[in-house]
Amino acid sequence: MLGELINPYYLQVASFIMINIILGLSIYITLSSGQLSLGNAGFMGIGAYTSALLTINYDVPIIIGIIAGALVAGICGILIGIPSLRLTGVYLAIATLGFGEVIRVFFVNWESLTNGAVGISGIPHIGRELFRFFKEAGFDPDIIGLKNNQFVYLLVLILLVLINILLVWFLIRQKNSRVGRAFASIKMDEKAAEAMGINITYYKVLSFTQGAILSGFAGALFAHVMAYISPADFSYHRAVEILIFAVFGGSEVIWGAIFGATFMTLMPEVLRFISEYRYVIYGLILILMMAFRPQGLIDVSILQWLKLKLPKRGSSHGSKYKKHQ
Repeated sequence: MLGELINPYYLQVASFIMINIILGLSIYITLSSGQLSLGNAGFMGIGAYTSALLTINYDVPIIIGIIAGALVAGICGILIGIPSLRLTGVYLAIATLGFGEVIRVFFVNWESLTNGAVGISGIPHIGRELFRFFKEAGFDPDIIGLKNNQFVYLLVLILLVLINILLVWFLIRQKNSRVGRAFASIKMDEKAAEAMGINITYYKVLSFTQGAILSGFAGALFAHVMAYISPADFSYHRAVEILIFAVFGGSEVIWGAIFGATFMTLMPEVLRFISEYRYVIYGLILILMMAFRPQGLIDVSILQWLKLKLPKRGSSHGSKYKKHQ
């Protein structure tokens, strides 16, 4: 019965949504400190290639490869973030976009390491590794009515959902902490924040590095979910897609990036019959959002309105108690 309900195609689309949510959160972090970065596709590529090469060439376990990919992307984020401190707005966006393109060209030209434009295949699949673990533990997917491929994709989705829950929990905690308040003050007025004693350099580099780590982490996961990567996966178009996640959903709140990534991942699947016009549609969405709702579909005011509309916990019990009295 369960096997009839679970479609591997839908599970894979849901997995792409989870990976894109991580990418949306990565640009949300940099935007939360007032920095517009378009280098996330480059950091994503660094994480993907690092993890793929380590697991293929050196038989490194997948989890170590993914962590290494995220850390290497984070180190690159520090190296790019420090020189970029003098840049703001569109100048920072152009510089980081250039960095992303340099990384892509690097992947294309270093054929002895990256296999050039052909890409890298045969990357260990994280779902198959998990499936092997369950098989060795004596679990058979037939027990719950699933075929092997269904169980593989289901394991990948469950893992990605758990990762996203942990990331959202961490970012919410950070937003309400001293670090989050420092990011918000820098975004509002950098000079006023510096006058209040906030270390602008430290927090801007921290924000940039966190975004790079998340992008590299998403790239490493992408490599082990697809089992194949190429430089085309981390081109300029990917950088634009990641930006749209935050611009469309809302860059002021975490839920905006999550909604934007979910909606923009589902849209090409729903509109597959006009997929060749996808980037035209993306451009129109950007123009319309900038013209009519630059803060995105979800912002603080909408979240406050939803809190007022949703019934508060315990309110029904309190009203019944008063009526009883």
